Amino acid sequence: MFRALIATTALTACLAAPALAQTGESEPTLSLSATAEVEVAPEFARVSAGVVSRADTAQAAMRANSQSMTAVFEALREAGVAEEDMQTSQLSVSPVYSDRREPGQIELNIIGYEARNTVTAKVSDTSRTGRVIDAMVASGANNINSVTFGSDNTDAAMDEARRQAIANLLARAELFADAAGFELCGIRRMGEARTGSPQPVMMRASFAEDSASTPVASGQLSLSATVNADFCIEQ
Repeated sequence: MFRALIATTALTACLAAPALAQTGESEPTLSLSATAEVEVAPEFARVSAGVVSRADTAQAAMRANSQSMTAVFEALREAGVAEEDMQTSQLSVSPVYSDRREPGQIELNIIGYEARNTVTAKVSDTSRTGRVIDAMVASGANNINSVTFGSDNTDAAMDEARRQAIANLLARAELFADAAGFELCGIRRMGEARTGSPQPVMMRASFAEDSASTPVASGQLSLSATVNADFCIEQ
C-alpha cells in the first residue's frame, strides 16, 4: 500500500493545492512519530583523570603537580596511548580557605593552594581500559573523573535506525487508518528529530581485563532515530 502511496504523494499534493485555494478548507491530517534504536559495540574509551596537589604556595603546588603529571603522561605512553590521543582538559591553581564560622560572622583565611591538572586519554582498545587506569594511578594520578565509551563509525548504524523508524511510522499509520476506517492519500511532510550522541546501555557485560587490573565493562552503545510525518486522509 505504502509504496504506491509514497510514489503518488507528490502528484496528490499538486492536485490538492488548487482545491485548498478555492475552498479555503484544510484537509484532515494524521500526524505521527516513531522511534527506533540500534546497538553497536563501542570502539574506544575516554578516560579523564589527573592529579590534585596542595602546598603552602601556588608555586609549590604547581611544581609538585607538574612532577606528578609528567609521570602520568609517561605512564600513558608506556600503556600504548598515542600522543594525539592525550589532551589536557583542565589546568588550574586556586587558594584553599579555612572556614571559621562564628555567630553572625564568617572568616575565610587562605591556608594553602591547590593545583589541578587533568588529562583526557583516548584508549583505542577498550579491553585495555582498566590497565590504562591502573597505570595512571600507579604513576601518581589521584583523581579519576570519568570513563566514557564511544564510536567513530556510526553512520551505518544510524541509517539502520532510520530505516526501522520509518518502517515503524508507516506501520503505525496503517494501523490508525485501519482502526479508524479512513484511507491515507499521501505524505504531506516527513522529517527527522535531532539525534543525540550515542548513549551507553546498562547491561551485564563480560570483562576483558585480566584479574590484576581494574575491571571496566564497555557494554553497548544505543543509537536512536526519530522520524515524524503528516499524512493526508481521505474519509
